[in-house]
Amino acid sequence: MSSSEEVKRLPTKEEELKNEDISMDEEEEELDRNKIKILPQATSEDGTSASFQIVEEDHTLGNALRYIIMKNPQVEFCGYSIPHPSENLLNIRIQTYGEITAVDALKKGLADLMDLCDVVEETFTQRIREL
Repeated sequence: MSSSEEVKRLPTKEEELKNEDISMDEEEEELDRNKIKILPQATSEDGTSASFQIVEEDHTLGNALRYIIMKNPQVEFCGYSIPHPSENLLNIRIQTYGEITAVDALKKGLADLMDLCDVVEETFTQRIREL
């Protein structure tokens, strides 16, 4: 082997997993960008009311998210609908009193719902371990 030739090293299993994680994160990020769409024809100019469409979701997320968003005292109205049973689309409408935007209310609702699910999972796991 001449000095100009380089020896190629195969990646370790850890490096392969890290590379897979990076590509999975990029794929998940791309999916997340297309997951929620703002419906421009149903959005106010000041941003206090807006309609969103979430793909590949149904009543399971819709009802829980509506409940959590309505718990926010800055939200005047939140409702959801499934346009057609054969389509996996969830339409959600949010109107605020003007202190926050509808987008901020949706973000807070999603974050609060994730926190609630984390607490439920931790409590469930803890109780199972105690049995």
